[in-house]
Amino acid sequence: MNGPIKLPWHFWLVGLFALLWNGFGCVDYFMTRTRGAAWIEAMMPGADSGKFMAYIDGFPIWASVGWAVGVWGALLGAILLLLRRRHAVHAFAASLVGALVGMGYQLVHPLDLPEVSEGAAAAMPYIVLLIAAALLYYAWRQGRAGRLS
Repeated sequence: MNGPIKLPWHFWLVGLFALLWNGFGCVDYFMTRTRGAAWIEAMMPGADSGKFMAYIDGFPIWASVGWAVGVWGALLGAILLLLRRRHAVHAFAASLVGALVGMGYQLVHPLDLPEVSEGAAAAMPYIVLLIAAALLYYAWRQGRAGRLS
């Protein structure tokens, strides 16, 4: 019988989570790059937005490209996952590599700003990398299960 493939309940849940999570990452990237200090002040009240933006603007090109590939690749991966396309795996893989490159620079050259380097904000790079790896694994498993074409 060659009917439509039944998707498990978690497929749509993970796909929607991926779209929302990575959509916010893209908004944050875009707003940081275009609005700069005003966006940082809104997202991190009390932080020295000028110092934060000087740090971001001082990224080497490879770290900036990594950040961009990380966020935009993840959004593409989420969209492709929801469309049930096998290329979601490639997009999530590119996203993970981009995140490792972009965040790797930030972890090796941390910003000396307590609002960014302490508490929940300090854990965020690791959370982002963990979710990127989990989404890649999930998409790969869905592809292996024949749910992506």
